[in-house]
Amino acid sequence: MEINEQVEKILAYGDCCDHCLGRFFGKRSHGLGNDERGKGLRVAHALAANQPYIPISTCWICGNFFEDITGWAHKVSRALECYEYATFLVGCRVPPLIAENEEMVWSDLSLSDPEPFKSEVNREVGKAVSAITGKVVDFKKPDVIVLLDPSTDTVEVQINSLFFYGRYQKFERGIPQTHWNCRTCKGAGCEKCNYTGKQYLDSVEELIGRPAIEAFDADDAVLHGAGREDIDARMIGTGRPFILEIVAPKKRSVDLKSLEAEINRTADGRVAVTLSHWSNRSDVETLKSSKAHKKYRILVEVDGQVPAEMLANALNTLKGVTIQQRTPERVAHRRADKIRERKVLDIECVGEQDGQFILEILGEAGLYIKELISGDKGRTTPSLAEILQQAAHVTSLDVVHVEGPKEGD
Repeated sequence: MEINEQVEKILAYGDCCDHCLGRFFGKRSHGLGNDERGKGLRVAHALAANQPYIPISTCWICGNFFEDITGWAHKVSRALECYEYATFLVGCRVPPLIAENEEMVWSDLSLSDPEPFKSEVNREVGKAVSAITGKVVDFKKPDVIVLLDPSTDTVEVQINSLFFYGRYQKFERGIPQTHWNCRTCKGAGCEKCNYTGKQYLDSVEELIGRPAIEAFDADDAVLHGAGREDIDARMIGTGRPFILEIVAPKKRSVDLKSLEAEINRTADGRVAVTLSHWSNRSDVETLKSSKAHKKYRILVEVDGQVPAEMLANALNTLKGVTIQQRTPERVAHRRADKIRERKVLDIECVGEQDGQFILEILGEAGLYIKELISGDKGRTTPSLAEILQQAAHVTSLDVVHVEGPKEGD
């Protein structure tokens, strides 16, 4: 079917604006806007048929949407006035009737080169917004996305998260890594949690996140850690790698060193951070999937007397050994009951304190240290208690090093 014949059949459906007519052939030729393409097709059809060229009144496909591109662009720019951003992307919720109208023509006439309404709207409004604001369209990682809804004549702003990478130290025991809702009220607030909705008053996530939320004028901050330490463990030494996600920030150009200083000031010695660089969402997946080795320093109490040579032999027996660990009783309520294999890479006694042994252990990610010592009623084997044939348990635990995703295996 020749183009003029296709145009005649399209125009037989009803009045069609230049944008919509041109869009039915949107993938043919280059260097033309759909409105230019459509006007050329309409003129060529009128000449071929020796008919008068008559401008349309109302387009039956889009309802003359494209007459108000500038109006939509101003609406978008006003919606973005309270946000700091360098890049943006325009999207569109296509009204069902418009989608149905154009798809009917595509199908009826077996058109092979059409461009969807949505694509032209996004492009044309995006160009107009860029001209007004001076900001740049980014198709991959825009700072903000604006969704147009022609059905309701409204725009919706979606602010993409910001991410930065750092390490944190936790000096105070009893602080969880992330916010925990109250177990009783599930965060609603009740007498048991003093109507805070929280199981614990503070977390590492909140101590880092509160100053960040204020600095970025954001809705929330979410901590993504390279593993996690028990609530009663400290995280000292080189600190634990983390990425903080800033949710819906109104500001984006925050100096990380200034933020680092503010976090350390407000955390008041309970938590300290070193912030190193900006990050992104894909780095979060890498961080959380990283199987980093971890080094621990623990205090171990053993029932009865243990000669130094006996302890040294027991530790040598564990060194380099792959441990069989069934999910510990203390976490069985929230983790799958299965047997995991983890290796003790190194273990040694580095001193004594108040009649207890100070051990340093380097283990594979996921090695349960407390159970390595106690045996967890036979759920972990071998264990220090099993080898010594004496009850043993950890009285305090510190994590002293966690490898980052690019720093080790």
